[in-house]
Amino acid sequence: MKSNHLLWLAGTALAGIAGMSPAMAQQPAEQVAESEIIVTGSRIQRQGFDAPTPTTILGVEQLQQGDRPSLAQALNDIPQFRPTSTPETTTGNTTAAASPADLRGLTAVRTLTLLNGHRFTGSADLNSVPQNLIKRVDVVTGGASAAWGSGAVAGVVNVILDDDLTGWKMGVNTGVSSRGDGYRFGGDMAWGTKFAGDRGHIMVGGEYLKSKGAFDRDSRPNLNGGLFQRADGQLVLTDDVNYTILNRGGSILSTSAVPYNLVFNPDGSVGPLPLGSETFGQQTIGGGGQSIDDYLSVSTPYERTNLFARISYDLTDNLKIWAEGSYNRMAGDFSFFPETPISVIQQDNAFLTATARSQLAAAGVTGPFILGRILDDVGPDGMLRFNYARRNLEGAIGLDGSFGNGWSYKLYYDHGELRNRQTLGNQRIAARFNKAIDAVLVNGSPVCRVNADASTANDDAACMPIDILGNGKISDAGRAYAFGDASSTSTTKLDAAGFSVSGQPFSTWAGPVDIAVGGDFRWEEFVTNSIDALSATRAFATLNYAPTNGGFNVKEFFAEVAIPLLDVADTAKLEVNGAARYSDYSTSGGIWSWKTGGTLRLVNDLLLRAVYSRDIRSPSINEYYLGRATNIGNMQDPFRNNSVALNVFSYTGGNPALDPEISHTLTLGGSYSPHFVPGLRLSVDFYKIKIDGVIVTLAPQDVLNLCAAQNPNDNLCGGLIERDANGGLVSVLRTYRNLAQYKTKGLDIEAAYQVPVGAGRVTVRSLATHVMELLIDDGVTTTDRAGIVGGDTAFSTPKWRVTTSVGYDDPHFGADLRVRHVSGGKYTYVPGPNGQLPLNNDIGGRTYVDLAVRFKVGAFTLYGNVNNLFDRDPPLSQYTNANYDVIGRYFSGGVKLNF
Repeated sequence: MKSNHLLWLAGTALAGIAGMSPAMAQQPAEQVAESEIIVTGSRIQRQGFDAPTPTTILGVEQLQQGDRPSLAQALNDIPQFRPTSTPETTTGNTTAAASPADLRGLTAVRTLTLLNGHRFTGSADLNSVPQNLIKRVDVVTGGASAAWGSGAVAGVVNVILDDDLTGWKMGVNTGVSSRGDGYRFGGDMAWGTKFAGDRGHIMVGGEYLKSKGAFDRDSRPNLNGGLFQRADGQLVLTDDVNYTILNRGGSILSTSAVPYNLVFNPDGSVGPLPLGSETFGQQTIGGGGQSIDDYLSVSTPYERTNLFARISYDLTDNLKIWAEGSYNRMAGDFSFFPETPISVIQQDNAFLTATARSQLAAAGVTGPFILGRILDDVGPDGMLRFNYARRNLEGAIGLDGSFGNGWSYKLYYDHGELRNRQTLGNQRIAARFNKAIDAVLVNGSPVCRVNADASTANDDAACMPIDILGNGKISDAGRAYAFGDASSTSTTKLDAAGFSVSGQPFSTWAGPVDIAVGGDFRWEEFVTNSIDALSATRAFATLNYAPTNGGFNVKEFFAEVAIPLLDVADTAKLEVNGAARYSDYSTSGGIWSWKTGGTLRLVNDLLLRAVYSRDIRSPSINEYYLGRATNIGNMQDPFRNNSVALNVFSYTGGNPALDPEISHTLTLGGSYSPHFVPGLRLSVDFYKIKIDGVIVTLAPQDVLNLCAAQNPNDNLCGGLIERDANGGLVSVLRTYRNLAQYKTKGLDIEAAYQVPVGAGRVTVRSLATHVMELLIDDGVTTTDRAGIVGGDTAFSTPKWRVTTSVGYDDPHFGADLRVRHVSGGKYTYVPGPNGQLPLNNDIGGRTYVDLAVRFKVGAFTLYGNVNNLFDRDPPLSQYTNANYDVIGRYFSGGVKLNF
């Protein structure tokens, strides 16, 4: 308690030194209505109040730059955000439907996303927000749990809708890459009007977008890169790394998995594997082999539908009631990747022809061998196929009112249900597949070995033989027997309610004191409605869905105060601000979050700010209640001199005993708007964040190593390790635990200038973020991920991101030139077998130029846009890289109508 008290006092003392108000948080005076109050950075609602927590405002013009098809992708262009996986940047995964916001690179779960100031079930997927109804987005780039609750560790994204919309606006849009793929098209419409003598207002909007995805990886340089290990153990980053142990016809390996460099041709005959320029072990550079990367898409297709409606009515001059409802659906259906089974083939296999046997014998393969197969020929789909549909229904109702002398209040209730249906089809049913490929000839016909002898106890009358010696030879009957679809349907439910009261109870010598008090109440639930029967028995070889069921509730109460200490007209104005929130979770009990800070404005031009906060993130339902999953593998036992233990089970799953993560954030900075240069605004902000008790799940070997390091004499490690009667290793439990620590610090820099030119105006704006460090302690080791920019590295974060735009607008014409720079760095921080990093571990930065033009005729606006105008190639990537542009040059445009 004593240390926390000292931190509180220290943070308050900083009020007189520093802080920040980004230029974008101070819109030009002519654009801000007198009645507009910006409240996202604070619960205090007073015109002209400078909240100590930095708040950046992104208006419609900023969000429309680049003509991005979703809000998430528009935010990805802002340097404070680390680009997240969106449908346009992912090659395919089971979260392809979701596009969250990720401030500071601390992962999306530590960024709280709000809609009109309240929580909503679509917060984890910004595709759920209708773009044509957005008025602005407030981005709080600092800890804000005291004001808004759990999850606001890295900051808050508050999407503000245009609830005063009147008239019609509609449009159609389309886009395509310079390679002819990535085609998208869509349309939107919105309408708003007042009624009942302007006491009421109604607004309705909708949008539709369909993207066909991009699949031509070969026309895009550097998308098939990877790490290659040379014979001396040295790693090198290179292009076109292929397997020697996997092949679409089948790679032939010894029983110890050593490649013979022989493959089955599509017709079942045997031939050599053409090797590339360099070969070692399981990989070759170039040659005639394949890689899983050859089958990946560049971006996945999707279809999005959004509907939104809001109605409000002034019951009295001091009381407004409002209600809103929304519908969102995201869906996609695409090829995932091929499975890669490693199977034992006997010499009497029914599909091993006499020619193939003689070819194998000539190469010295006379007994059973191992076959490494890329299964890209399973039925009409060929590979695994992922299908999803996410449907979100949401409704909210609330009251906004005022009373007394300047007091106001807000109440709201929101209910949302997100249903997620997923199917991963064309999967191997492991036991059946193993039976089907082990076929022998009986009376000249292929028969599963288990059915070859009538006395065999393992008879399976349904077993149909499968020929995987070659390509394109799997029969429909064999596919129906040995392959199937895993499916799951789940529902996420959120009920959220809250109230707040704010006003000015008294004044000091420097002005009125502002307070805000209130409470928030939340009930969250996750229900697995159904999973397929085969997943329930973990029958699939790749992905088995597991049920997750659980929920929690939280009751929270908060208070905030702003106290003016000095107010000398046109000279100095000093205010201190403090807030506290008590949260009572049904799972982990009570916990406090708080912030303290202040602002100092000097001669109206210079604003200094400081804020120090303690923030929290409560565990998610998945982290609490994720269903148990089982894996099996070999491990080294550090309690037995690292001897290898074979076939050890490891179990993952939720942990109801988890505690909330606790973060401390310090922000110092300032902004300068000289009165003698109207329209110029400069700002800089330093941030430092430390998160303790980060929730992670460890790799099985890491659990063993950590247990041995903590207590060499306890080889059971608090129930995490199970041993048999002889002390042999049986299983390792690696559920979610509060083990890790994250630290980051950096700078946000901004400059903006706006000046009238002729009948229009020119706007110049530059935003930059410099990440000084991003220390990730995963519970085992600590590494600095700042400057690690390879797409395969978790938390990969460039040290510099800069976005600069120059725009001109008048009543008839508009144009924007935007330059986006992403710095380079290291591909990986993981050393090779020789303990050294790759020889060519350096990645150069990338600079992208975007161009947009607009022609305005009456109520119509015709616009066109080119992103990555000079078609700048991405750096070498094995899978994908969200830090850089992998699509290439992209054209888009459309027509808008407003009246």
